[in-house]
Amino acid sequence: MFGLRRIVTIGAVLGCTAALSWIADARTAGDAPTDPQIVGIVVTANQIDIDHAKVALSKSKNKEVRAFAQQMVTDHKALQKSVSDLGAKLNVTPADSETRNSLESQAQQTTEKLSALNGRAFDKAYIENEVSYHQAVINAVSSVLIPNAQNAELKGALQSAAPLFQGHLEHAQTVKADLGNKK
Repeated sequence: MFGLRRIVTIGAVLGCTAALSWIADARTAGDAPTDPQIVGIVVTANQIDIDHAKVALSKSKNKEVRAFAQQMVTDHKALQKSVSDLGAKLNVTPADSETRNSLESQAQQTTEKLSALNGRAFDKAYIENEVSYHQAVINAVSSVLIPNAQNAELKGALQSAAPLFQGHLEHAQTVKADLGNKK
């Protein structure tokens, strides 16, 4: 049973990470995202984290996991509003892209995998996914989205969100370490 849980956990973590790494692959192939696509990617990435946090809030009984998940809902909803407000101000409608579609597809698979787990196995899989997801988001934002943003306000918004993502990563790493220390 441990082997199956480990495979599910690894699959959940790799799913969204692979989707986000596609951003870097697209850039090297000359398919840099446009500002509307960047907004679409950011909106989607935020919603994914909100949705996964809601699953955690409905399934986890662990105080630390629940606190982390609630922070994800609160922070990413605020960021989502900020992105929507900026998009409206700049008259930029979030656009579809292969990256956005891939993120949505991988997120659905991750949600299904997380939903199949319970208890400690769920807590560990959720937090491992969050660590990996935030690492991938930080990389994608800094190496692809910021450099390719054409609008100065959009670029500034992405730059100002970077410390928030870093804080989320550090919080997730702390929760992961604490879960690993509990037997």
